[in-house]
Amino acid sequence: MNIMLFSAIFFNKYSVIIRAKIGVFIFLFFYTGILLFSERPPHPEFELAEMAVAQNRIDEITIPKLKAAGISPSYLCSDEVFLRRVYLDLTGLLPFSQEVRKFKAVNSREKRRQIVERLLNSEAFALYQTMRWGDILRIKSEFPINLWPNAVQAYHRWILAAVRNNMPYDEFVRALLTASGSNFRDPPVNFFRAVQKKDPVVLAQTAGLIFMGVRPETWKKQEIDGLAGFFSKVAYKGTAEWKEEIVYYNPDKPWDGSPVFPGGKPAAFITGTDPRRQFADWLITSENPWFSKAIVNRIWFWLMGRGIIHEPDDIRPDNPSQNEELLSWLTSELAVNKYDLKHIFRIIMNSAVYQQSSIPLNPLPGDECKYAFYNIRRLGSEELIDNICRITGTSELYSSPIPEPFTFIPQDQRSISIADGSISSSFLELFGRPSRDTGLLLERNNTSSAEQKLHMLNSTHVQEKIKTGGNLKRILTQIKEPEKQLEELYLSILTRYPSEAEKAAAFNYFQGKKLNESQVDLTWALFNTSEFINRH
Repeated sequence: MNIMLFSAIFFNKYSVIIRAKIGVFIFLFFYTGILLFSERPPHPEFELAEMAVAQNRIDEITIPKLKAAGISPSYLCSDEVFLRRVYLDLTGLLPFSQEVRKFKAVNSREKRRQIVERLLNSEAFALYQTMRWGDILRIKSEFPINLWPNAVQAYHRWILAAVRNNMPYDEFVRALLTASGSNFRDPPVNFFRAVQKKDPVVLAQTAGLIFMGVRPETWKKQEIDGLAGFFSKVAYKGTAEWKEEIVYYNPDKPWDGSPVFPGGKPAAFITGTDPRRQFADWLITSENPWFSKAIVNRIWFWLMGRGIIHEPDDIRPDNPSQNEELLSWLTSELAVNKYDLKHIFRIIMNSAVYQQSSIPLNPLPGDECKYAFYNIRRLGSEELIDNICRITGTSELYSSPIPEPFTFIPQDQRSISIADGSISSSFLELFGRPSRDTGLLLERNNTSSAEQKLHMLNSTHVQEKIKTGGNLKRILTQIKEPEKQLEELYLSILTRYPSEAEKAAAFNYFQGKKLNESQVDLTWALFNTSEFINRH
């Protein structure tokens, strides 16, 4: 691979230009191994010549606050950027080239709403959202304790069905908190098996984090002891089937203390009634200030890159939200719409705030907290490798510390759809896939590192996918015109057409080289642009 090739734009053998930020050109000068950087003005193809104006209540709350602070909201993003953004945020995948062409050709204001609706009702959304829940609920095999591999598969299938059928969030949570039965045949009981200890205090801390957004270390001792009382009658017993375990309510299990709701209100304990049901009843009522707030803040974090409360699962009095009016409205909106999580995705993605360009108009320190522009951030590990494999027409190899035949190692499967967090690859680990030990959203590490950049640039892993993948061969054999081949690569990798300058530079580079070698080099170069690696 020619190290001088780093993008589709070439000037001479000593320098190249790539897009390292959206709408910003970065000059990279290769001279004795040193890279020098300087910026140019934004490129107009990434945004519309329209300012963000209110589309719904989110905008009516947010945009006036920006203007009152002397901050101008960004222009709206282009159709190509929007299409790429919603595909990644709802499915983890990039759109196919034909989808980009089709979307670009439609001249309708409604097309953005329509694509959001279609993707929300897709199987790809269900798989992607199930992966997110797998991170939160700590779904992974741990040999020979906690979740057994076939219990992992059952748990994953149940969550996937719940997302696919748009189970109301209150019903979803109630099913997890009050579940009893076999870890193999009653999947929600694995909520209690996935935690590291079967101790009521640990169960209470886990429920507080997942469903209230409160971290274990922030509870006072008397608060967590009172909350633990609701889980004090959870018991476990084995069966004749190997590794099967029954989770059940045992009213005779001893516990020193009584259930107390967060805030100090004692539970009216009813003899013979599972206290978990009392906790679930309280959790989902308007008396609880945490339940809806925690999940809408998570969804905002997934879509906007930063929670209204930052960090997304650290809700406490001394960690105020950036926009309390917005958070309160979203919280109320979830309850009014019967805990329909898709409704929250829908209203956020149809807002002008979400559809802003990632290029700030008048950047000031802290503007990213106020949502004056879309936050650029790196793709997750699964999104990166799945899209590299999809574009090249290859698959990824996975491994697990759990010995076969106890675990199932899938072949030709998207990493997003893998149920078991113990099944991984060196790429997934290098690019920050969470170990699913804590349930914290920020256990997923989406920051960039030198090792990641070197892997994308120099590893045989990525280069072999490009060289051997069937999709490049298809482009070369089915599309004869070089300009159409170039368009296909850009649409598939960057979700946009190449500019005239990029076309000229690419054709100049192609001269005197074998076509296959040129296409491999160009694909490698585009994979290494920040435009491909980041959400923008």
